Amino acid sequence: MSLFWRIFALNALVLGAATALLLWAPVTVSVPILLTEAIILVGGLAVMLVANAALLRLGLAPLARLRRLMTTVDLLRPGQRLPVAGGGEVPEVIRTFNAMLERLEQERATSSARALLAQEAERRRIAQELHDEVGQSMTAILLGLKRSADEAPPRLREELQEVQEITRQSLDEVRRVVRRLRPGVLDDLGLVSAITSLTEDFATHTRMHVTRRFDTDLPELAPETELVLYRVAQESLTNAARHADAERVTVALRHVADRVVLTVTDDGRGIEAPREGAGMRGMRERALLIGGSLDITPAPRAGTSVQLTAPVSRKQL
Repeated sequence: MSLFWRIFALNALVLGAATALLLWAPVTVSVPILLTEAIILVGGLAVMLVANAALLRLGLAPLARLRRLMTTVDLLRPGQRLPVAGGGEVPEVIRTFNAMLERLEQERATSSARALLAQEAERRRIAQELHDEVGQSMTAILLGLKRSADEAPPRLREELQEVQEITRQSLDEVRRVVRRLRPGVLDDLGLVSAITSLTEDFATHTRMHVTRRFDTDLPELAPETELVLYRVAQESLTNAARHADAERVTVALRHVADRVVLTVTDDGRGIEAPREGAGMRGMRERALLIGGSLDITPAPRAGTSVQLTAPVSRKQL
């Protein structure tokens, strides 16, 4: 039965019941109308309206569920579907909405993959230029300053050595930026070495205590899976330093069945409800690229726990 005829039948049922009540009930209407008769008519109208509202709510319940889902659906949390129920046109509307969600999720995943791959390519290009151009130029400046300092008189030598030290610190900062843009150790030595280097660098610059817990039986992962795990760990550590006021961070890599689980837990202020900023949404998009799932929850005692579960797969993006 179509939605039109369903609503028509519900209204007809209410009006028919009211007509039958008027026909067979021992009630008459005087002219002018008496107060008791007016009270009875108003009461009957109220009963009709309440019955009509209840029946319409029951008949339109599938559409109400569809409306609630439409206001809460998030393409970064795929798999949300409305169960097909009811009769007439409502199931077809629900099926169409579910098909639209599936298509949007696929299109979102495809476009996000292109954007993130382009972003990684740009990171690689910038890191290469910083390493080849800026790094080599600053190295040449350091060598020139050293030669000048060796040949300069004592007073000038001290000034040149100060400039040399500032240049050396700047060169170290450029190298650190290069490692953050494109971790060469990830390509050369793998995920465990890359995250170890990341946490050591993080601990050095933030003075936070970092604990690493890596399973010894971690499987070989696809390059894009390793990159996503590395980027999520990097973003989680950055959030812990910037927003959590944490003192300790634990980074764990576990092998569970056919999945690898990355967990980054801090002892900071914690969260009541994660605010979906650009960083968190970026992590969710990366997780979707490899068929993984990202959960951001309060830690058992205090702080925040970020957990990425990724399948062990050699599938390429």
